[in-house]
Amino acid sequence: MVSTGSDRRRAELRRVLQRQGFATLGELAEGLGVSESTVRRDVEGLVGTGEARRTHGGVFWTGSPAQMRLFADRAVGQWEQKRQIAQAASRLIADGETILLDGGSTTYELARLLVGRPLQVVTNSLPVATLLAASNETELIFVGGYIHGRTGVSLGPYAERFLQWVHVGRAVLSIAGADEEGYYNGNLLLVETEQAMIRAAKQVMVVADSSKFGQASLCRICGLGEVQSVVCDRQLADSWQHRLRDAGVNLVLAD
Repeated sequence: MVSTGSDRRRAELRRVLQRQGFATLGELAEGLGVSESTVRRDVEGLVGTGEARRTHGGVFWTGSPAQMRLFADRAVGQWEQKRQIAQAASRLIADGETILLDGGSTTYELARLLVGRPLQVVTNSLPVATLLAASNETELIFVGGYIHGRTGVSLGPYAERFLQWVHVGRAVLSIAGADEEGYYNGNLLLVETEQAMIRAAKQVMVVADSSKFGQASLCRICGLGEVQSVVCDRQLADSWQHRLRDAGVNLVLAD
């Protein structure tokens, strides 16, 4: 297929927003050499695909970050469920909260919905931090440490030491699996950091699609009843719905 001028312009618009995080319509129009009405139409296309969000004064990039393999398979698997879960989780978070977000793909989908909201966000995720950094309404605190190349999250003893000084109302964690013994992830350093996040939080919310339940991974994060809420899609098996509720977990099933 031959690339048209409008295709190249939209590709450049996408690159500019991805690189900067935020831009005004005037800046985009001047940089692309087109009218603001043309930019506005192109931006609406990105808004429609979830890659951008309009706000007073300009446009935020809310698509996936460049060169992160974590987001390479967005079009496959359980991504629609992840979006639904993120929508449900966002409705549970009130403006003005102090929250902690880890670096999972579902928590990134949640962060996209939090752009422009008045929140205090602590995160160990470079993609999440990049997404929220351009928002004047969000106070952003980044957890330092060793950066895991595939996911762009900070891990290890420096991250854990930082988290000793942090207290948040809610930690939102992703998982690789769950069985009767609890929740799991596949990286030992990540699990140790998530355990530090749990200690730093008044309450913990797990966001995970239904495919994660019924399978363990390398390292256990905590027991089933050690989190206050789980947000999942409606494909979660009835047996797991009963098991979580019996463990005292507030289970929220996304529409």
